[in-house]
Amino acid sequence: MKKKKLKGIFITLEGGEGCGKTTHVRLLKEYLLSQGYSVLKTHEPGGTEIGGRIREVLLDPSLVGMVPLTELLLYLASRAQHIEETIMPALKQGKIVLCDRFSDSTFAYQSCARGIRMAWVEGFNRIVTNGLRPSLTILLDCPPEIGLSRVRAHNLARNLDRFEGEDLNFHRRVRKAFRALARKEAGRIKVVDARGSVERAQKDIRRIVDAFLQRHHWAG
Repeated sequence: MKKKKLKGIFITLEGGEGCGKTTHVRLLKEYLLSQGYSVLKTHEPGGTEIGGRIREVLLDPSLVGMVPLTELLLYLASRAQHIEETIMPALKQGKIVLCDRFSDSTFAYQSCARGIRMAWVEGFNRIVTNGLRPSLTILLDCPPEIGLSRVRAHNLARNLDRFEGEDLNFHRRVRKAFRALARKEAGRIKVVDARGSVERAQKDIRRIVDAFLQRHHWAG
């Protein structure tokens, strides 16, 4: 499949449970809109009606028997639909696409934390994305002890999902994997300390994104 030149910018936010991705994607969208940019906010798994149904299965804590390969393939199925239906049309229209999780989460969770061979994950993901990669990724980094305590404090009215309910060692492997990815791709992945206040982390995120857009002379 021939790749088409895109007019937009693809930015992702990554990190473990409780790092604040959803909040920061929302705040970053509001900021960029205030600067005159056209912005689409989306998330994985999900981002489409079909993806939303897959998300329900992936996060359902009652599905304790799901094997890692099934989990991986469900994520990739959701991503295939997401790219075709949501992400690519917005990029072709010249929008900034802000996505809460993308391929880096798959590498961290399904390969490094679940133990599926990285070569398999990279190969399957390459087929699904047709080479689509974020131009910039913000990694919100905080120890899982902090992130999980936030999750539990904020979600007293509901059960933890399949990933939130994993043991501490699982989440430590996820964080270790994200940090390794950031070292490997330091040009694309920028690490933001998410241990402190939302305001401090958002300030750092805006500084990184502003510098990126200025460096690429991108005005939307």
